[in-house]
Amino acid sequence: MLMMQFAAHTLDTPSLDAWAPEDVRAHVAFMREVNGKLAAAGELDRAEGLAMPETARIVRAGADGAPAVVTDGPFAETKEFLAGWWIVDVPSEARALEIAAEVSAAPGPGGAPLNMPIEVRAVPAGPPEV
Repeated sequence: MLMMQFAAHTLDTPSLDAWAPEDVRAHVAFMREVNGKLAAAGELDRAEGLAMPETARIVRAGADGAPAVVTDGPFAETKEFLAGWWIVDVPSEARALEIAAEVSAAPGPGGAPLNMPIEVRAVPAGPPEV
């Protein structure tokens, strides 16, 4: 799983809603192109972008299992958020790292590469053996 994370302390980039429309279009076109190449190679299982973090809700179950606490989240002091993810089926960790580097360099304002952090983690087929 490749997870695209935005963090104010690691990126000197304004939030997406402050980008020029042509920069947003270029960014989205880049992501679609990457996804198309991965799909054509048989490596893409699924990819999704996520809504902005201010739309998130944090839920905790009550004693009966129903939602008991629902808050806006992440909170304003949160400096990092998950912006999107890919599930890829690749033969090696090295290939997953190559894909992560490619999407890390997605264009930002003015076309400059964002070089955003992409977390790469294995998705195990089941729970660990005990």
